[in-house]
Amino acid sequence: MKAILNKLQNHILPSLAGRGWGMGLLAVAALTSCSDFLEIPSRSEIILEEFWNEKADVDNIVAGCYSRMESDDVIRRMIVWGEGRTDNVGAGINIDRDASLENVIKENITTKNAYTGWDGFYSVINRCNTVLKYAPGVAESDPGYTQSELKATIAEVSALRDLCYFYLIRTFRDVPFSFEAYTDDDQTFDLPPTPFETVLDSLVQDLENVQGNAIKRYPTTKPEYQTGRITRCAIWAMLCEMYLWKGDYENCIKYADLVIEDKKDQAKEQNKVSFGQATDQRLMGYPLESNSTYSTSYGDYYQTIFINGNSKETIFELQFDEQQAGQTMLGNSAVGLLYGNSTVTKGYLAPSSTVLSDASKTSGRVIYADANYYSDGRIYYNSNNESEAISKYVHRSVSIKNDATHDKAPTVTYGSKFGYAKINNVDHYYCSAPWIIYRLPDIMLLKAEAICQKLREGSEPDDVAYNEPLLNEAFELVKVVNNRSVCQQTSEMTDVLQIRNYKTKESMENLVLAERQREMMFEGKRWFDLVRRSLRDNSTDVLVTAMQRRAGTNSQYVQNFFGSPTTGMYAIFWPYNDEETKVNLNLAKAQNPAFSSGESNISK
Repeated sequence: MKAILNKLQNHILPSLAGRGWGMGLLAVAALTSCSDFLEIPSRSEIILEEFWNEKADVDNIVAGCYSRMESDDVIRRMIVWGEGRTDNVGAGINIDRDASLENVIKENITTKNAYTGWDGFYSVINRCNTVLKYAPGVAESDPGYTQSELKATIAEVSALRDLCYFYLIRTFRDVPFSFEAYTDDDQTFDLPPTPFETVLDSLVQDLENVQGNAIKRYPTTKPEYQTGRITRCAIWAMLCEMYLWKGDYENCIKYADLVIEDKKDQAKEQNKVSFGQATDQRLMGYPLESNSTYSTSYGDYYQTIFINGNSKETIFELQFDEQQAGQTMLGNSAVGLLYGNSTVTKGYLAPSSTVLSDASKTSGRVIYADANYYSDGRIYYNSNNESEAISKYVHRSVSIKNDATHDKAPTVTYGSKFGYAKINNVDHYYCSAPWIIYRLPDIMLLKAEAICQKLREGSEPDDVAYNEPLLNEAFELVKVVNNRSVCQQTSEMTDVLQIRNYKTKESMENLVLAERQREMMFEGKRWFDLVRRSLRDNSTDVLVTAMQRRAGTNSQYVQNFFGSPTTGMYAIFWPYNDEETKVNLNLAKAQNPAFSSGESNISK
């Protein structure tokens, strides 16, 4: 694992050279205090212990953890790992410039594919482990660094590290796992892969241990910190999802409720929502951004959440400075390249044919509800159906003016895209759209999914009586999320979703999965939803059905590969990269058997 075998200074110097939180949130005033360090001629002569002297040193390395997460290779993998193999996306334009991505779309994944590389995530992990190793010593020597601040730092970087491991195990299943900091070339990182369940249990226990020490509220003078840095609410969101993957549904619901209540409290504190007198009754008291109900034009919430960032429903996001993105600071180049920018009609990725075909239908839809006709704004917030391109995160605004009868397509106006330029042969992406890791609808729907798992399968009177309140609770969560997207006045809105159509565990579970696809499309969630469902069902049937939607002539290959009793459950995870198995024989011995030959069984 080459990235981890580098010395610490090779990890941190780039983040200290003019970068703050990598988000324009913290100007890294402490840079001046470590200027002597930056001026040392030979990096190899740096003594690590001499650097960790004061709180400012710790702050700078924590800043480096965030800036590394914002880097192109990390966010690009969050996108490709979460969307690339799903029925949400297909090939855009110029995808042939990225052969590895093109092969992901074709499901022709081999051990040589660049997207099986994980260096960026382990780099973040090692930075976090390094903070955890040295920060306690700083607290002992710097009286200005209090124990409560130290504990908050430990909680923050522990959560960032755990989040990275969570991405890794959901993608690769078993991975090398260590909480040790690697700061010297003499250390070797040739660990065998730790089983998925063991890693997940360790992450949950770690977060349980630190959650109480995390910052709950940042000062109102720094509102971006509330969503741009790890908070107690962000840790609760992580625990909610991790417990769902563990199959511990009670704890999943417990932490979902903590998140929901915290967001309600926060909204009250900020006077953004007056509960009991909410302006948008369809939200039923949940502090979601409203989809303009005061006129026949809709779209406010799109811009607030996905372009401006730091919305009241966002829990944790990677943020980019609007003025400096692509200039003195990094822009969100992963989104600019993969989803689109002002110089292209679409990015390397585009909406799948299934997504696009739904936009022209009023019946027989696959993703969006038939009953919504043209009123589901997500049809347009997610995709620019005229240019057949992804619109989420790409267009600065999306305005929908609906026809009074709601029986024909609305007038949709798309704002400008973020720019791109090549200067001195260097790509500059001026995209400042945040990359959202967690927001409230995500947690609401995870809770609904957990509730579904408590339902009984039977139809006896006792079963029906037991299921009814659970069905109602899960349905309410889905309905609120769905209602928010409907581009109709509250007074004239018809109930798109009727609970009478979802009276069984299977039907409600499928509704939740469908709503997650509609709401979280292109946010890096879909593949993980399908993998989680496959593991819970011990079957790839739902995943295969989804993948066949875009497979076309390769449908049989999808069935043969993912439906195979010998490779199916392995194929839902990615193989270890060929370069990693060369330097770590423990990985070579444990290579994913579905890809052990280094060749895909699907499309050639």
